[in-house]
Amino acid sequence: MSTQQTGTVKWFNETKGFGFITPDDGGKDLFAHFSAIQTKGFKVLQENQRVSFEVVPGQKGPQAANIVPL
Repeated sequence: MSTQQTGTVKWFNETKGFGFITPDDGGKDLFAHFSAIQTKGFKVLQENQRVSFEVVPGQKGPQAANIVPL
């Protein structure tokens, strides 16, 4: 089971529905898909927005899950 981490949205393309999050712990940027965003309504992130998330295995390496804007 992974633990909740925090980070900053590096960029997010709302047209394509994905982007990347830079973790606070200095790890590699993580893929972020709109389906992992835990908000009601339109699921989008803004550049430099603070978020919490879990790291899970993805098709191309670790990615963010359960993304919650802070």
